[in-house]
Amino acid sequence: MTEITNFARGVQGFTSNAFLVTGTRTVVVDPGSGFDAPGRIREHVGDVDAVVLTHTHSDHVGNLSAVKSAFDAEAWGFDTDQPGVDNPIVDGKRVQLGDHTYTALHTPGHKNDHLCFHAAEPGILFAGDLVFANGSFGRTDLEEGDREQLVRSIDHVLDAVERSLSEMHTGHGQSVRSDPYRDIELARQAAVR
Repeated sequence: MTEITNFARGVQGFTSNAFLVTGTRTVVVDPGSGFDAPGRIREHVGDVDAVVLTHTHSDHVGNLSAVKSAFDAEAWGFDTDQPGVDNPIVDGKRVQLGDHTYTALHTPGHKNDHLCFHAAEPGILFAGDLVFANGSFGRTDLEEGDREQLVRSIDHVLDAVERSLSEMHTGHGQSVRSDPYRDIELARQAAVR
């Protein structure tokens, strides 16, 4: 049975959430930055099959080389020109995380290589830094940020997921397990203001 654990929980310092998805295929979604990610992962599992990236901002990938080296795992992301990204994931590609198949959604606006991952059957979305709990959305004032593109990306996610979405795991803050679709709608409303 798939379990999703934020192994960066409680880390003091600048990092993203870092998720370990266990099941048939054990995958790290964003290894975070500035802490002993391999050590924290080993508290839960002995091996990792792959690392999947929502995007390559430093707070999400600072631990990437350590995790790849510790588990002899390759990294998958949108742009293989980015350091540490071994294999490409394009919009619409299907990837297995744990026991479920997720569809990659290319969602630029926060960063050009940003991806979200959605599994329809269990109703789970990994949103990265596109949207957050309570209708917050990713910064667009950094390099490659674009507010209009971010709104289009939120629309792309709203078109792809169901209103019955049950879980949304975000790059920062708490995961949403109560009506996450509404949080995405609120983020869109806030982003167009």
